[in-house]
Amino acid sequence: MRAAKYIGGGRVEVGEADAQAPAAGEVRIRVAYNGICGTDLHIVQGHMDARVDMPATIGHEMSGVIEAVGDGVDLAVGAPVTVMPLRWCGSCAACAAGHQHICQRLDFVGIDSPGALQELWTVPASVVVPLPEGLSLQHAALVEPLAVAVHDVRRSRLAAGETAVVIGGGPIGQLIAVVARAAGSTVILAEPDAARRDFAAQQGAIVVDPIEGDLAAVVEERTAGAGADVVFEVAGTRGTALDATRHARTRGRVVFVAIHPEPVPVDLHRIFWRELEVLGARVYEREDFERAIELLAAGHVPADALITRVVPLDATMEAFEALLSAAAMKILVDVQGVGA
Repeated sequence: MRAAKYIGGGRVEVGEADAQAPAAGEVRIRVAYNGICGTDLHIVQGHMDARVDMPATIGHEMSGVIEAVGDGVDLAVGAPVTVMPLRWCGSCAACAAGHQHICQRLDFVGIDSPGALQELWTVPASVVVPLPEGLSLQHAALVEPLAVAVHDVRRSRLAAGETAVVIGGGPIGQLIAVVARAAGSTVILAEPDAARRDFAAQQGAIVVDPIEGDLAAVVEERTAGAGADVVFEVAGTRGTALDATRHARTRGRVVFVAIHPEPVPVDLHRIFWRELEVLGARVYEREDFERAIELLAAGHVPADALITRVVPLDATMEAFEALLSAAAMKILVDVQGVGA
């Protein structure tokens, strides 16, 4: 089979690899599509070289069909599936408390172990999530990032009739806005890129250019001076982290979604003054995956608009280059596809 591997130095190469037969309790998936996410970009930029084992087959936003199963697996060959790429130890303090998704020894499949940018991918049956018949496999490759957004919104306790501010209009910010709108909330999305603002506006969000406009003034106007019920910080910059607490109402919730690899300033006085809640939101749980599938299957997610383009496996490096230049929203790799 063929696989795309990160080899270091900002490079991804496609070549031959050995397919792994499924052992007992395992499933082999013929991968259809794999989306490239921000974490994948960090890997290819070399930011996670200490964590990944090169050459590394990465990728975790995927869809496919079951190609073979090992003994003891009650899943049908040919069934459409995706993968919730988390393997936990089951014995650490987080697992014992019921928070297996943030296990202290978590194996994030596609980062800490081989991922989906290969034609045949063998994984434990426990991470496989069945898909409903009729859901496009291209659309199903959005389940994992959508589950991130579902988890973020669920962590925030956002309710119908409340107002949410989303700082950052990349793919996860856009999906948070979609999930929040589906929950019946008003969404104000701040994003400097005009095309991303236009996309959010088409989905019903109130959009603000945080460079040329005044986000605080818009929030005050839309909430009669109270502030937003929930603020999602998705941009991941020092400035947006500092600014996030500014827009929350008294006893509002501020959810930090973006990954900040280095400590950044946060306005602790504002947290004290307004009795704000500050929440972290990392990955997802099984119920978030199931809700994401429901939203996609019901047509609540503008999947076709989110997918900028689809490229064959041979063009994986080109897809990374396009995303690094912010020239696309979401690019899918057709893992079975061959370039011209």
